[in-house]
Amino acid sequence: MDDPELLARLRQSDQAAFDTLFRTWYPALVRFAEGMLRDRAAAEEVAQEAMLELWRRREQLVADGSARAYLFQTTRNRALNQLRHARVRERGAARVAAAAGVAPSPHARLVEAELAAAVRDAVEALPDRCREVFELSRVHGLRYAEIATALGISVKTVEAQMGKALRVLRARLAPWMRDGGEEP
Repeated sequence: MDDPELLARLRQSDQAAFDTLFRTWYPALVRFAEGMLRDRAAAEEVAQEAMLELWRRREQLVADGSARAYLFQTTRNRALNQLRHARVRERGAARVAAAAGVAPSPHARLVEAELAAAVRDAVEALPDRCREVFELSRVHGLRYAEIATALGISVKTVEAQMGKALRVLRARLAPWMRDGGEEP
């Protein structure tokens, strides 16, 4: 049975069609999410959430659409959300730990705030695709091959976008760099 037929049956709340889609795509979704998250349990959770979302939205699905595309996009988005939430938790933990220690001087806090703003502004000024590749690599820790898979682009494109991002960031952040050329 092909995707459009399965989706048409799924729109009619056909449990057998859902079971077929689940058995077909779940293992691939887990591998895909695990490549991004580097955590099997979290990847399984993300894949299950994607499948559940497919069932919840079954009536709104386009009958001639692609279940594969829908499931991989949903899995990608949920994995990225999980990475963002983990980053927020880490920042919160770092702030709590810092608050427990000795408070930095007002000058050090001011310099830190200015640097953070400069980095944030420089990253936000990058072109959309360039910024997305940079953040997936440097913020979320994904490898180039994982980024290429997640964004549906070639590894060479990822390399080119990272090179461009680093050149632009080096130029914009040069006043903040001691050695004048170290990567941010």
